[in-house]
Amino acid sequence: MPCSPVHQDFSSGDSSMQRAIDERKRKKMLSNRESARRSRMRKQQKLDDMLKESADFKGQNSKIEMQINVVTQHFETVDTENTILRAQISELTARLQSMNSILHIYKEVSGLSMEIPEMPETMTKSWQLPFQAQPLSTAVNMFKV
Repeated sequence: MPCSPVHQDFSSGDSSMQRAIDERKRKKMLSNRESARRSRMRKQQKLDDMLKESADFKGQNSKIEMQINVVTQHFETVDTENTILRAQISELTARLQSMNSILHIYKEVSGLSMEIPEMPETMTKSWQLPFQAQPLSTAVNMFKV
């Protein structure tokens, strides 16, 4: 029977070692579960943050689109007004040239001495018309409704 007590000690030692291993496995499994839970929570939080950021970007995008539409409408209004003004300048320049021609003819025919101012060259070249630059804020304020 000397073998039996040794075998029993080995069995009880083996059993306690097995319990210790099982306990470590259980703790590791719980630790892994908790780690996975925290990971899922972080992932969900990141997703929630990204969804909120996406909604914020969509809101900003809508505001910018509205601003672009307003600026585009102002541009179209100003462009139309500029087209009208260019046409008026062309018409008035042609009339002024005609009046100057008439005055020169009248001066030659009548023999009267009169001062007929020459048209500035910039008046005959519409792309070189003198203008005063205004700050953008002044130009924008002019067209606010």
